[in-house]
Formats: sequence, C-alpha cells, structure tokens
Amino acid sequence: PRLYNVVEEMKIASGLEKVPDIYIIDDPALNAFATGRDPNRASVAITSGLLQKLNRDELQGVIGHEVAHIKNRDVLLMVLLSVTLGSIVILAWYASRFMFLTGAGSRRSSSSGGGGGAQMIIIVVGIVLMILAPIIAQLIYFAVSRKREYLADASSALYTRYPEGLASALEKLATSDTSVRAANQATAPMYIINPFQKKGMSIESLTSTHPPIAERIRILRAMAGASLADYERAYRQAKRGAGIVPASALAGTG
Repeated sequence: PRLYNVVEEMKIASGLEKVPDIYIIDDPALNAFATGRDPNRASVAITSGLLQKLNRDELQGVIGHEVAHIKNRDVLLMVLLSVTLGSIVILAWYASRFMFLTGAGSRRSSSSGGGGGAQMIIIVVGIVLMILAPIIAQLIYFAVSRKREYLADASSALYTRYPEGLASALEKLATSDTSVRAANQATAPMYIINPFQKKGMSIESLTSTHPPIAERIRILRAMAGASLADYERAYRQAKRGAGIVPASALAGTG
C-alpha cells in the first residue's frame, strides 16, 4: 500500500494523466526502472529488496526519479536515439564496403596510369569510418543517457520537494553489491543505477550509461532548495561548466 500511495503522489506532483502500472520484481537487489513509450502506457517497476530497505522519503525520491523518466518521455527518446545511431552504423558499414569495392575496381583500371593513390585514400577513409562510426554512435548514446539521468534527478527533487530523499536512496543503492538477476546489457540503461555496478567500482567513464553515483548525491545535497533552478546551480557548481536543465524548463514553460 505504501508503494501504491507514493506512486500516486508522484503522479499528481508530476502532472501525469494516468497512474503508471506498478510492478514488484522478486529480487533482493536494490534497483528500479520505468518503461513505456508514452505516459498513458507507462509502468514503474522496483525490486522487493528496494521496497524493504528504503524508508518512505527514500522510496518517494526513487519513484519521483522514475516518474520523471515517464514525464520526460525518456524511454521513447532513447529508443529513437538507438534506432537513429544504429542506422548510422549500418550506413557507414555499407558506405565503407561500397568505397572499398569501387576503389578496388578503379585501382585495377587505372593502375597503368598511376592514379591509384587517390583510390587508396578513399579506401582508407572508408575503413576509418567503419571503425569510428560505431564508437562515436555509442559515445553519443551514453552521453544522452547520462544527461537524462541528471534531469530525472532534478525532476525528482522538484516533485518530492526533498532532494535528500533521493540522495539517501542513492547512497543505499551504491553500497549494495547485489546485481538484479533479470538484468542484461540491453536493459541495464533503464535502471536507476547500473545493475552490474559492483561495490567500490568506478563508473566515471565515457562508456557508462549512468553518471557517477557520488556526483549525483553531491549535486542533490548541494541544492539550496528543491526547484529546477536550484538543481541547475548545484550542477554548474559541481561540474564547473555548462548546465543541464533546458532553458525552457527553467523559465517554467517546459
């Protein structure tokens, strides 16, 4: 009953039209995720371990984070991004093959004229594209995923009006070294923290779908209030660079 009550509270705070479907995963690990292509077909799932270990304020912070993913349509965004970047990789692969074949044919026909140098350059460029395109596509995906996690943290603080709740919950999640049994590499980005994260393991990496937990906690606890503007100031102070919250959201228009 406490879980259903918290989800309903976050639905009202976020302005969703429908209460997300609620699922409990029978797993001692501490984790949660949201899914659904739009707010009217969304679901929130948490592990039984999380439900047992968190107090009400911490549970509210986690649910606020997951409801924020639904409100911000992050699931749909990441699916579209995956399809787009996957298409880029496929096109780069076919382009490299096309350049290789046409370059090889042109090199044979022009070998007597000494024009093979330009064709070799085309082949080399094609090979470089074939190697770099998947890597760049993955880095873009990871960067966007990390940004959406920060925005979900900011939204959770706004919905709950208590950033410490999510910060405390993340601390408990960070100290757990139990992985979600049903998780795999395809579903890992959906969870509130990396389900394969081991205790003490550093995830400050360009190849991670989640920001460092310690940094997320530090930003939440540096907030002077619970608004998006407060999170933006704390984020800029922690990162010493550009902000994370869109200008339209800071202006109250999105």
